[in-house]
Amino acid sequence: MTTETWAIPDPSLQPEFYADVPSKRLMAWVVDVVLIGALVLVLVPFTAFIGLFFLPLMFLVISFLYRWSTLASGSATWGMRLLAIELRDGNGDRLDGGTAFLHTLGYSVSIAFPLLQVVSVGLMLTGSRAQGLTDNVLGTVAINRRAGH
Repeated sequence: MTTETWAIPDPSLQPEFYADVPSKRLMAWVVDVVLIGALVLVLVPFTAFIGLFFLPLMFLVISFLYRWSTLASGSATWGMRLLAIELRDGNGDRLDGGTAFLHTLGYSVSIAFPLLQVVSVGLMLTGSRAQGLTDNVLGTVAINRRAGH
């Protein structure tokens, strides 16, 4: 198996890579939140239900680990995979563990500060590459997955 490297698609020349990406990211986010919530519910009994006292922190930690691990292993969360989108770095490569960590950290910070999340969504809706705030900082982009990949 070979790793294929290619450049980030130009939205004016290949708009199909960016078609419906913001709405797909929203739907993927909903899927991911439901999956993370289910993971948290499954894990709470293993904490002798003490986890209920720390539920928001537990959700945050599980969310971070879920996002980081799925982005590092396949450049997309399970929600993103379901909706056929993936993240690519500035060279067009899949995210490595470090970039996945930074992307997850940026996402977590933007969720913690609602104004940053509003800015991020605004950028996704208005930019030609539909990049959020973290994407703009890291040079990453969410695109529709190519057929066969």
